[in-house]
Amino acid sequence: MTPPPAPTRTERLDALPFTREHLRLLLGSGAGWALDALDVGLISFVLAQLAVQWGASPTELSWIASAGFVGMALGASLGGLLADRIGRRQVFALTLLVYGLATGASALAGSVAALIVLRLVVGLGLGAELPVASTLVSEFAPPRIRGRVVVALEAFWAVGWSLAAVVGYLVVPASDDGWRWALAIGAVPALYSAVVRAVLPESVRFLESRGRVVEAEAVVQRFERSAGVAPEPAFVAPATPTAGGSWTPKPMVPGPRRPSADESDPVEPDGTRARPQPPAARGTRVAALFAPSLRRRTVALWLVWFMVNFAYYGAFIWLPTILVADGFTLVRSFEYTLWITLAQLPGYAASAVLVEVWGRRRTLSTFLVGSAVAAALFASAGTEQGVLLTGMLLSFFNLGAWGALYAVTPELYPTSVRGTGSGAAAGFGRIASVLAPLAVPFLRDAGGTSLLFGVFAAVFVVAAVGAFTLPERQGLPLDE
Repeated sequence: MTPPPAPTRTERLDALPFTREHLRLLLGSGAGWALDALDVGLISFVLAQLAVQWGASPTELSWIASAGFVGMALGASLGGLLADRIGRRQVFALTLLVYGLATGASALAGSVAALIVLRLVVGLGLGAELPVASTLVSEFAPPRIRGRVVVALEAFWAVGWSLAAVVGYLVVPASDDGWRWALAIGAVPALYSAVVRAVLPESVRFLESRGRVVEAEAVVQRFERSAGVAPEPAFVAPATPTAGGSWTPKPMVPGPRRPSADESDPVEPDGTRARPQPPAARGTRVAALFAPSLRRRTVALWLVWFMVNFAYYGAFIWLPTILVADGFTLVRSFEYTLWITLAQLPGYAASAVLVEVWGRRRTLSTFLVGSAVAAALFASAGTEQGVLLTGMLLSFFNLGAWGALYAVTPELYPTSVRGTGSGAAAGFGRIASVLAPLAVPFLRDAGGTSLLFGVFAAVFVVAAVGAFTLPERQGLPLDE
């Protein structure tokens, strides 16, 4: 009787529980994610001090903020394309190095123009890192908890932004050069890039797509050993001679016996079956994202990314400056921003639970509607306590929505264009993050904080409608 074919490597990975190797990957990627948030968060406090110290105009401050997001828009798209060509881990490490060095150089800037140029370079690294990290983690996470793991990764953003708020509160107001010291701290990612390159594994799916099957097998076995899976011969190769001249069979491809791939799938030399990519997913060109099978989800996803970026960065990059303009002292505005930022953490925790209970689409839509309500309440807040409470509510729902968005994005595309799809969505969204800081001064001049956050509320509603049209991928294997 013909033995059943060996399971694919991705099937072996998907069948594993959450192991120490998964945790190491999550923490390693999450640390990079937190450092990314630290840099983005710091600029909001830097802007508030530059407005006082340099006498920078709102237009100049807008361009300092937007320059970073121009870089992020370019970086997200390029990073996704590179991740599908040279690997997720390689691009992850490279982006950390680029924006870490550029952030350190920003601390030495002597003019608005120099700071704008350096923020553009910083943005290139920042924008490329986020979709690449989420893609790498999603390709290793067990399908039954993949959404929760990716939201946990996104929760590191709140850790980094909270750290930025602490640095902003303690370091920036301490001296005239406080903003320089804050940016100098942001150079840490340049050192961390070496850790990423040495410790984190490369995606098995990427390695297989490039024919690097020996490396892919080594990574799978590394995770299987971490899970305590007893090796079991899944394929018997032709016999090999022993020292005494007799012949004995050589077991290959250790792994637990599970439902196998289709027997028509090609068998590699080591006995492992590898499914070919679906026809619609072949190639790494952005045009592949608009193939008939992917077009609708790509359009809806880009809409959500655009709207969420506009409202989030328009509100939170300017928040300390808005509070100062509304009569808060610099220190008081930094204190309130710190408390509002800390509300992100329970938002991520709630999202991490709900993406596996309600599903991705329902969780994302619900948190976006909550963000709209919170923004409307912030627009009408008339007291300091009201500003604090509604700001915390906005932070809770908005960052919970971000967690669900990062969970669903990599799941919508097959391996060959997963990095490209995630990066392109993030890159398109970054266009809004460029426009939002530029639009804030005009909206405030036209109608104050009430009009500004009323617009953000409407934007969140549009995002919620777009999110509701996305396909639900809860618990499904990638590439199905």
